[in-house]
Amino acid sequence: MQRLTQNLNLDWDYFPYDCGVWTRSQRDETVPVRVSLPHTNVELPYHNFSEREFCFVSWYRKSITVAESLRSHRILLDFEGVMTAATLYVNGQPAGPEHRGGYTPFSHDITAFLHFGEENQIEVRVDSTERPDIPPFGGTVDFLTFGGIYRDVHLRAVDPLHIDELFVRPRDLLSCGKRLEVDVWLKNHGDQRHHTTLAVQLCHLNGEVCRQVDCPVSVEAKATGQTTVTLESLAGIQLWDIDNPCLYEIRATLGNGDSFSTRFGFRQAEFREDGAFYLNGRTLKLRGLNRHQTFPYIGAAAPARLQRRDADILKHELDCNVVRTSHYPQSRHFLDRCDELGLLVLEEIPGWQHIGDAAWQELVIRDVEAMIRRDRNHPSIILWGVRINESPDHHELYSRTNALARQLDPTRATGGIRCIWDSELLEDVYTMNDFGYDLKPPAAARYLNTEFGGHMFPTKSFDQEERVQQHALRHARAHSLIGGMKSAGGIGWCAFDYNTHAGFGSGDRICYHGVMDIFRQPKFAAHFYASQVAPEKRVILEPASYWKMGDKNGDTPEQLVVFSNVEKIEVYVGAELRTTAWPDKAQYPHLPHAPFLIQGLGSLWGSHWQPLRLIGYIGDRMVAERLVAADGVPAQLHFAADDVELWADGADMTRLSLRITDAHGNLLPYASQPVTVMCQGPGQLVGDNPFPLPGGRGALYVRAARRAGIIRITANTPRLPTQHLTIHVRPLKKEQQGSRRLRKRRPSISQASRLIEVS
Repeated sequence: MQRLTQNLNLDWDYFPYDCGVWTRSQRDETVPVRVSLPHTNVELPYHNFSEREFCFVSWYRKSITVAESLRSHRILLDFEGVMTAATLYVNGQPAGPEHRGGYTPFSHDITAFLHFGEENQIEVRVDSTERPDIPPFGGTVDFLTFGGIYRDVHLRAVDPLHIDELFVRPRDLLSCGKRLEVDVWLKNHGDQRHHTTLAVQLCHLNGEVCRQVDCPVSVEAKATGQTTVTLESLAGIQLWDIDNPCLYEIRATLGNGDSFSTRFGFRQAEFREDGAFYLNGRTLKLRGLNRHQTFPYIGAAAPARLQRRDADILKHELDCNVVRTSHYPQSRHFLDRCDELGLLVLEEIPGWQHIGDAAWQELVIRDVEAMIRRDRNHPSIILWGVRINESPDHHELYSRTNALARQLDPTRATGGIRCIWDSELLEDVYTMNDFGYDLKPPAAARYLNTEFGGHMFPTKSFDQEERVQQHALRHARAHSLIGGMKSAGGIGWCAFDYNTHAGFGSGDRICYHGVMDIFRQPKFAAHFYASQVAPEKRVILEPASYWKMGDKNGDTPEQLVVFSNVEKIEVYVGAELRTTAWPDKAQYPHLPHAPFLIQGLGSLWGSHWQPLRLIGYIGDRMVAERLVAADGVPAQLHFAADDVELWADGADMTRLSLRITDAHGNLLPYASQPVTVMCQGPGQLVGDNPFPLPGGRGALYVRAARRAGIIRITANTPRLPTQHLTIHVRPLKKEQQGSRRLRKRRPSISQASRLIEVS
């Protein structure tokens, strides 16, 4: 039988308290909240709240009917992430031990607890407290975890003999005769030894088969077996690269029809003794940012659309070639998008500075295994972080984590993110958080800076202009210093502002370390990262100034900072050409595109303060123009949705961005007036409303309902025209609904999600 997998995200009953196990004899008088996954246990303001508000026990409940025809098969429930600990009950019976830890997936075989052909009650007790027996807790943690079933849930039906896992290992990638080793794990739940055939196909993503190998396999009763299949002399293969992220699929099929597939890419990633990182045999300086997975209002419970968009922002808006998943394994949707975009990834285990007792450390070992087994086929991942972030040396623990990582994945290097110089190096790459203004030279041959900046210069987007500007220049300086070092590169702290405990934030539970704010809107530092893109891809011309008198000391700005990838800039004040400027390669010699530090603008006091006009040139050709009004009077309310279509699943959502600008579209950071947003149709606004814009901008989200239709949204603010948006909510496809009963015959591929009836 072909395996059947069904998404179970739709329509759970949610109880925001510890209600206990429900049995058929009970009558629960409480009316639950109907929710879809991913789901946060409580929605909160984007700041000014306490972690105690999400640290509680809640329950999720769902009814399913599994077809009688599946009685001979194994039925498994797969959870991608539940924060922080989860206990599963099926028909009132515990289906397994409590799973401790919110960042790694887990599964339960629920076959023995089901009533086939009848209604079954699925319940999950979710403990979202900060428990010291579970990583990353036990000490103080510089991020919030939030709570709920915040990632996807699936139900699987498999034959007693089925494929459990695949690991794809490309070999000889820089030669003409590329080959592929595929490790296949088989599980046999039956009482007899099984002999069958295994077909392994290399396919394009459109389904076209490039190569197939068939072989006999045998698995003992009640056992797991492993075999390796090699595909030799592969021709016409495209390598996966940051500019050409070509993906393939491996599909393994047993003689009984069970089939399992995974995406992967042909690529070679090496940290060499000469200090450089090599991708497919060529050097690549790593330039990137750290990412926390949390969002305003919904915590970590972001649907696939928002997870994928974060990767788009890092790749396309910030021109990063690498991201670190600080400080835990992140959503598979984010990693899938990194694969598709060509965005490299350093992924690490959960933790922050603290190492707990022996039982706690066993969970660390489990997390290493779960992370690598889940993600080792992602071509985007180039380095495993197998040390608790910024923790002290622990020879026994980190000897084990490194040995396990190398056993599970001998194709990738290990790193251990540290902040203590001269700490013991058990990993392949010396990964270091260096927060000094003058970064130290590499401490080992293989070296990667994994954090700089951060808490040394926290910056709100609405801080005084000179601070926001200096924040950006510090990122530019660090990447220039790293560019001149014998090192693999640097990953700045961090991409987005994030919620944290009071001891680390600014008193409002936000850590303002991002080059973008918590709404994924740019600070000046984001313009620096964007300016490093090749001008052939897009031209960047961004002044790091609001161009308002009184934002700087004296009657004239000492210098105007502009982030751009053009060759020269003409600067006009009013109608007068004040100066022509070139990038400051003397201060920033190791950047692809150095900032422009423009001086000699002359007196600008009073009536001399006129609009700013920047013209960018490549050679003698004008390629960009930027106008900034001088008066600071709000002229426009910009209201935009990232997406114009959503799925009617009760969880899909998109960001609604708000900005008050001058007549030329430039942000006005002192226009903090309130905006009221109204929504009609099959959608719900998520966020503070009315919204007093911090620094002239902010964002809400709109979540689709469970019915299709058109959402009409308006945004109003005093003295500016009302803005309108329209979003279409599309009906779910059949494979997304998961609401068909399986017929008693061998299913086709199109029936693969029609496993159960759900109520």
